[in-house]
Amino acid sequence: MNREWTVLIVDDHPAMAFGTKMILEARENIRVIGIASSGEEGLSLVKSERPDIVFLDFHLPDMTGLEVASGMMKTHEELKIVIFTGIDFMPILNNLLSLGISGIMSKDSSEEQITNMVYCLIEGQTAISLELFRQLQLGKGEDDGTALTDEEINIMNQIIKGATNEQIAEVIHMSKRSVDNYVRKIYDKFGVKSRAQAIEKFIQMKRPV
Repeated sequence: MNREWTVLIVDDHPAMAFGTKMILEARENIRVIGIASSGEEGLSLVKSERPDIVFLDFHLPDMTGLEVASGMMKTHEELKIVIFTGIDFMPILNNLLSLGISGIMSKDSSEEQITNMVYCLIEGQTAISLELFRQLQLGKGEDDGTALTDEEINIMNQIIKGATNEQIAEVIHMSKRSVDNYVRKIYDKFGVKSRAQAIEKFIQMKRPV
């Protein structure tokens, strides 16, 4: 992650926008190139500044998140867009995915979750915060003990890509020993003994019934 990554924030809530800006700029190699308070302004900045990543509020005063994201992707096909939402996103999930959205986050996401989202995007992953991920799990309201943490989900995404524990540690900025411990916890939650079995369980867990 040696190169500088530029970020645009599109949000009409100043506190949210500047809070996200402060979180991102505290990290190395990340520079926020601007804050837009409307969809039209966001589209203009994407065209002129060509940012790498956009954090996009789904509800803007002049346009919907879908409209803004669609316009941005037409202007800048390599753009990575993260949708910030405070609503149930399931009814629009297919539309978001068809546009090529790279991430979906709750507006209640923590500083660590926002940072992890950026690192996932930099590594070429599509990411979703734990709160929203749970909406995809089996349609249950209760936790049956197999729900994964944000860290465990990130690790499973790397395992699916074929990364070793040492490679995973480098990607998610964690010691190999910590990754080893997380993998063991994942195996215990899933009741499995191998990576292949863990991948199968993980895919089943995300598949709606």
